[in-house]
Amino acid sequence: MATPFLLLLLLLYPFTSSAAIIATEFLYPNFTATVINYVDNAGVFLNSRNATFKAAIYNPGQQSKHYYLTLLHGPTNTPVWSANHNSPIPDHGLVNLSPVGLSVAHPNGSLLWSTPPLPSPVRALRLLDTGNLLLVDASNATLWQSFDHPTDTLLSGQPLRAGSSLRSPVSDTNFSKGDYRLTITTSDAVMTWKESQLYYSISTDARYFKNSNADISFMVANSTGLYLLSTNQKVIFHVFLAASSFRIMKLDSAGRFQIISYSTANSSSSLNDRFVAPSGDCDLPFSCQTFGLCNSGANGTSCTCPALFATSKTGGCSPADGSLLASTCGDNSSISYLSPGSGIIYFANKFLMPITVGQDISACQSLCSGNCSCVAFVYKSSSRSCYALEHQLGSVFYSKEGETASGIMNVKTLLSGSPQPISGESTSRHLIPILLPSIVVFLLIIVVIFMGIIWWMRQRLRKSGPSIRRSKSTVMKEIQLGRQKSKTTVAAAGAKRRSSGNHESDDDDDDISILGLPTRFTYAELEAATWNFSTKIGSGGFGAVYKGKLPDETLVAVKKIGNIGLQGKKEFCTEIAVIGNIHHVNLVRLRGFCAEGTKRLLVYEYMSRGSLDRSLFGVGPVLEWQERIDIAIGAARGLAYLHTGCEHKIIHCDVKPENILLDERGQARIGDFGLAKLLGPEQSGLFTTMRGTRGYLAPEWLTNSAISDRTDVYSFGMVLLELVRGRKNRSVGPSEGESGSAGWSESTGSGGSGRRYFPMVALEAHEQGRYGELADPRLEGRAAVAEVERLVRVALCCLHEEPGLRPAMGSVVAMLEGTAEVGEPRVDSLNFLKLYGRGFAEPAGNGYFFGPGGYNIGSVCGTATATSSGSPSYLSSQQVSGPR
Repeated sequence: MATPFLLLLLLLYPFTSSAAIIATEFLYPNFTATVINYVDNAGVFLNSRNATFKAAIYNPGQQSKHYYLTLLHGPTNTPVWSANHNSPIPDHGLVNLSPVGLSVAHPNGSLLWSTPPLPSPVRALRLLDTGNLLLVDASNATLWQSFDHPTDTLLSGQPLRAGSSLRSPVSDTNFSKGDYRLTITTSDAVMTWKESQLYYSISTDARYFKNSNADISFMVANSTGLYLLSTNQKVIFHVFLAASSFRIMKLDSAGRFQIISYSTANSSSSLNDRFVAPSGDCDLPFSCQTFGLCNSGANGTSCTCPALFATSKTGGCSPADGSLLASTCGDNSSISYLSPGSGIIYFANKFLMPITVGQDISACQSLCSGNCSCVAFVYKSSSRSCYALEHQLGSVFYSKEGETASGIMNVKTLLSGSPQPISGESTSRHLIPILLPSIVVFLLIIVVIFMGIIWWMRQRLRKSGPSIRRSKSTVMKEIQLGRQKSKTTVAAAGAKRRSSGNHESDDDDDDISILGLPTRFTYAELEAATWNFSTKIGSGGFGAVYKGKLPDETLVAVKKIGNIGLQGKKEFCTEIAVIGNIHHVNLVRLRGFCAEGTKRLLVYEYMSRGSLDRSLFGVGPVLEWQERIDIAIGAARGLAYLHTGCEHKIIHCDVKPENILLDERGQARIGDFGLAKLLGPEQSGLFTTMRGTRGYLAPEWLTNSAISDRTDVYSFGMVLLELVRGRKNRSVGPSEGESGSAGWSESTGSGGSGRRYFPMVALEAHEQGRYGELADPRLEGRAAVAEVERLVRVALCCLHEEPGLRPAMGSVVAMLEGTAEVGEPRVDSLNFLKLYGRGFAEPAGNGYFFGPGGYNIGSVCGTATATSSGSPSYLSSQQVSGPR
């Protein structure tokens, strides 16, 4: 018996051993595999040439009926592509390669997935070290490739073309299509939940920079970052990442898009600079399930329920009064609305488009009640905009900005026990006989009440005379603006306008409905918020800035604008809508405005640490070196967004420390951006040759050359040098600690005594390689020489005399962050700094030089006033500052 048994084993051995062999790079038609064949190799049947990737019949969750034809990253075993993600197979399922293509089938023979019809027979299946799986013909031409059909993952060099998407899996162990999608459009890259609810876009991410407005053709990652490119490979958007030869980009089951970088494709350890979008957990649609309140703090993210809601048995939050969240149509008599209060923001708030503008909140509620898909609505009284949330509710989070910024959210509910779904015409027909008599009676009652009100108002008007008629007209006007007030208040306001001599037409006070308009305040409201403008915290060319507090306890900075120009109120509001919708972590946010009569005021978020010049040049604690680097990067990011991230390029025109503000965490934010848009032509004429602030003026201002975003780059270069040294680039008078080997106390010539012109000193130190001497002596050596060199070289690149030689702000950010190589300053284009320094002066564009006693050139937002001698006098740079 032993001999036949041994013979049987010998006969079976070639088949079992050959079936378990893992092919390298190529497989040929008439190949069939099951998990059983390759059980000893964890289902792997094909490796790329260097085993960087492998093809396998893969089970992610140790479930006997959940196997997928999958490509895995070899060193990390990370799934990067799956064929039958919606149709898993059991362990006896078949993977088949034939001349007509690649397929996955159920053991009963039913086809679950296959490649489409191909133009010629398949010669081989090939797996490349890039992670691309190919079907090739006899001439080695590609018939089909996995790179053209991504699932939830992209690899380095793999394009995701416009119109294509990544789709999240249900979970790490279930590769079926989940609820999240990343889609490339011709203008953006967006992420959606439940097909329609937008929760992220590249264009609103502070880490991305926009270089062009051309149409996007595809997204791809390489060794320097992630790019969205046009058809001719022109960069539209890009984000700089640390240098890496291999990246895995994955949309995970929670809706995060993550970029994981590796030093090499065969490395099993990722680099530390993982990119995650959205960056915060509370920005994810379902981080706390249905209407859960997401709280993000130092200890991580937690979930609670907002007011009037309680934890649901099925997860998330539901109404505490026992009513049900409406998910479909219901009997309108059973519909009610719950509001969790002001400050509750829906995850998709900033991406929602209004369904109507200019109507009141009751009209908004009616629209939601009549829409079967509407589960909640948000109403913003400032712009009278109505936003509908449809199909399913996700997470919410709390914002201290309150109703003024987020609006009020109202959640549709149905009374407990009421029939939720009402579908079909038959149900409607049954309801008509029941509801029709009630509706008729209700309408009769309304008519009687309305006639009674009209009779009462006529009697009142006869008794009160014409003054009440005027008051009524004014009240109706205030109601249209969403700010109904008492008749006595409105009458007083009208009397005040008449006594002030304001002849602005009534038409100018009519309702203005402009999409995206921020909160509109009355002058009386801002007067009360600023305690009658008693706490002045700054001043500038546009006017004075006052500290204030809104009724919701939010601190604000209120800027009273003077000399705004002659444009009408609607034109002013249109510009405010543009500026108010520019949101970036490194830009001071416009909270609201006032346009009442000739009064124009802007309401900004309050920056508790004031402007950079106070911290950098003041007498308080010295700014540490890392703080200065963070401020430089933050300010550069803000400027880069103004130049490339907005729909229309915005040139600041007055970049200086006074317009760089610091919040309570020391984060830098650019202020006063976009205010030049509010200047009328009559103001612009005052600044025919000089706009900006002395010491930060780019040469093109002084020679009447074209102004571009590179003008801001020049001013930013000057700010960088001041961050390095801790003092103004041009200043006179001795300063303690400024003597020494660097020769800071040398005579400056041209009548100037005191410290030398620092940009000239920095240029000379660069030529001699003496960077260590340039750092602020108050730091006492706490600034690394290599980092000082980096900032100085970046600054000098920004100061090139020819604008075309200066880098774009996006490149400046990358150089400051260390993700791009710092350029080499061209000394021949910087020699003009020596001319300025030796004369301690700047050319005025007319052949003359301003010395230390010359005019102070005001900001672009400054106002010229006549002195006693009749010459124009301007606010100094120390006076001009952004909102505090």
